Amino acid sequence: MSFIVAIVGRPNVGKSTLFNRIMGRRISIVHDKPGVTRDRIYGETDWNGKHFTLIDTGGIEPSSKDVILKQMKRQADFAIDTADLILFMVDGKEGMTPADMDVAELLRRSGKPVLLVVNKVDNYENSFDNYEFYQLGFEDPIFISASHGLAIGDLLDRITDYIEKRGEDEEDEDVTKVAIIGRPNVGKSSLLNAIIGEERVIVSDIPGTTRDAIDTYLQLDGKKLIFIDTAGLRRKSRINEDIEYYSSLRAIGAINRADVVLMVLDASEDITEQDKRVAGMAHDAGKAIIITVNKWDLVDKDSHTVEEFNERIRTEFAFMQYAPIVYVSAKTGQRINRIIKLINSVMENYTFRVKTSVLNSLINEATAISEPPTIKGRKLKVYYAVQTAIKPPSFVFFVNDNKLFHFSYVRYLENTLRQAFGFEGTPIWIKSRQRKGSD
Repeated sequence: MSFIVAIVGRPNVGKSTLFNRIMGRRISIVHDKPGVTRDRIYGETDWNGKHFTLIDTGGIEPSSKDVILKQMKRQADFAIDTADLILFMVDGKEGMTPADMDVAELLRRSGKPVLLVVNKVDNYENSFDNYEFYQLGFEDPIFISASHGLAIGDLLDRITDYIEKRGEDEEDEDVTKVAIIGRPNVGKSSLLNAIIGEERVIVSDIPGTTRDAIDTYLQLDGKKLIFIDTAGLRRKSRINEDIEYYSSLRAIGAINRADVVLMVLDASEDITEQDKRVAGMAHDAGKAIIITVNKWDLVDKDSHTVEEFNERIRTEFAFMQYAPIVYVSAKTGQRINRIIKLINSVMENYTFRVKTSVLNSLINEATAISEPPTIKGRKLKVYYAVQTAIKPPSFVFFVNDNKLFHFSYVRYLENTLRQAFGFEGTPIWIKSRQRKGSD
């Protein structure tokens, strides 16, 4: 795990703006509406060769009775517990507030190193007028403007100084990235909470609670995993706010970042076109996929229920017959452990390499059993094949004519590969290349 830096402070002091400035891309949602950043957002970055993880948190209002703000405080508490360094952010324009004093007290009790960051100081010469912030009890505050980029380099230098003091150098970790996707309200956040065994993601019955993609790092059964919980993908016609727009873009980005995708369905509802569209995005991106049917506890069952559900899913998701199906309940914990086993198994298939000699022996046998097609008097010849990539397993078949490499025969070759090597949970990409000088 890299050095972890958490940005903490009351709402609207510019935490997400600073996060985005350091990360160099729009990850956190920046909006004037208080409480928009509700969950922890993680990002990996480096400065002067020092790698660290940056966490953007929801604003803290310690005395608030609002249900969401209370949960935001819990999220920030977890970030504080996790962090190696805390950036305590305050508003240089508004000045110090009682809420800042409350947050300062909370941070002092944490015992973690704290760097006081005074934001919205657009004129550096005026930074000395902000002497009041010294009352918060933290030495050597740094004055910045996140929106204008003022003194961001100095701030990053201060962060890397802490990293050097810790004497930690980042080591590459072999991790599996898992994106949890699906329509809103299918239970994605609850599923993540059940998997990791603690409430790291806010779960609420208020629509649109999960707006950001959240990375959760954990180690289970000796395997390092990063879970990416995303906002539910909605039909474009229902994306009326810019917040929902950026959330949808982020969910698409989460799929692209992932190795394995948990496609979550609601067992108590019919499969919709939106479900198929979301799954299709993951399939087209070449991601390993596990169809995860949540809320299984709400279904009345008999001896044929699972078989009927399997048949319905295979019919609706005909384009990804390779995806395993698991029936779970985030609420009761039913079969949650099965998900981790499937992730590890699917990841092995997703990164599996076939020896060239074994591959071509199999292909020679397959073409002998079922001869390549003849189209307009010309017969397809398959000379040899190579695996060119993993994630997903990708193969190139060298043939005499690309036009003769018909999709039906491609499907036959894919089935042959699956029968021989399994490849459960992962798509297989097959391309043809016409060999030069072929007759």
